[in-house]
Amino acid sequence: MLSESSAAVVTATLPAVQAHGEAITGRFYQRMFDAHPELLDVFNRGNQATGQQKAALAAAVVAYAEHLTGDGGVPWGPILDRIAHKHASLGITATQYTIVGRHLLAAVGEVLGDAVTAEVAAAWDEVYWLLACELIAREARLYTLAGVAEDGAVWRDWRVVARTRETADVVSFTLVPADGAPAPAFTPGQYVSVAVDLDGGRGQQIRQYSLSGRPGAPDWRITVKRVRGAGDAPDGVVSTYLHERVAAGDTLRLSPPFGEVSALGDGGPLLLVSAGIGLTPALSALEHLAATEPEREVVLVHADRTPSAHARREELPRLQERLPNLSVRLWYEDATDGELAGLKAEVAEGLVDPARIPLSPGARVHLCGPVPFMSLVRGGLLRRGVPPERIAYEVFGPGMLRD
Repeated sequence: MLSESSAAVVTATLPAVQAHGEAITGRFYQRMFDAHPELLDVFNRGNQATGQQKAALAAAVVAYAEHLTGDGGVPWGPILDRIAHKHASLGITATQYTIVGRHLLAAVGEVLGDAVTAEVAAAWDEVYWLLACELIAREARLYTLAGVAEDGAVWRDWRVVARTRETADVVSFTLVPADGAPAPAFTPGQYVSVAVDLDGGRGQQIRQYSLSGRPGAPDWRITVKRVRGAGDAPDGVVSTYLHERVAAGDTLRLSPPFGEVSALGDGGPLLLVSAGIGLTPALSALEHLAATEPEREVVLVHADRTPSAHARREELPRLQERLPNLSVRLWYEDATDGELAGLKAEVAEGLVDPARIPLSPGARVHLCGPVPFMSLVRGGLLRRGVPPERIAYEVFGPGMLRD
């Protein structure tokens, strides 16, 4: 808990920190990368370019301070778990928290100037280290559970044994451990980090991809959509590399599986809702249920631009044969480019209408897709009476869903 004296100081200075939050985090990243350019290998440069990362960090620091002073109503356990899993997948170490803390507190002083007295600096330092210590402890436990010998040593070579073109912008890679060891177990909904080296000595970049195959199989599968740049956002560096440069026989560096969100729920009816490339954890869940609980009641709702853009759609008839209680609802913005033989599905044109999603009493829900899509669906399900604790979702990127 935050000390009483620090709580009073943080409460008094929180409005100023909040008002200048993005200026502080922008200065923080500039300072830290100037002093430690090697950390550019860890941070997503696309999110840095668009400003999403500094906005998310500013919001997180303010929200955690509000939590410590009793003014925030957000439950922080799930948020800390999400951050810890993401950090573990990147190989973050306890030592790096010291670097971050030093430059973050220095940035506060540089932006707020004389308002940051010794007392103010000490209070915000206490906020930072309470957050850091919680995350360090969680991440240490995750490393132990994943069999990582030392903090941050997450990388392992995997060999690409197959590359499958799914759509014009989506490719799947099937991988096995390069050392011949068994592929580790995972839970549908978990992801792995993939690290690639950029051309011209520009360092490394890391991205997370959901495991889209069956748990317990001798190999792993990831399904990667090529990210096309738009507006201020550049082309996806890693997805472009994977699409253009990686073929069967090549080697990639992958982390162990991480991610606190299960796509399976805990028994009973299951509702899987996805959009675009967000279908990957749903496919893993369906493959797992076909092998372990074929009679379970499952509804799959998927939204995409067109049927031809719907990656791995041809696998659904086979899964329906193995899952007799699987029903499929599809929404396409343009549904005119063909049907799939053998697929029993209700198809609608336009955007997903949450009021029309089939909903069994007591259903557990898993969402994956763009944040605006998940916010729309989650809001609709909450209005229909689904308790928030029954709705799990995965966000790839610095944002979170808000109630």
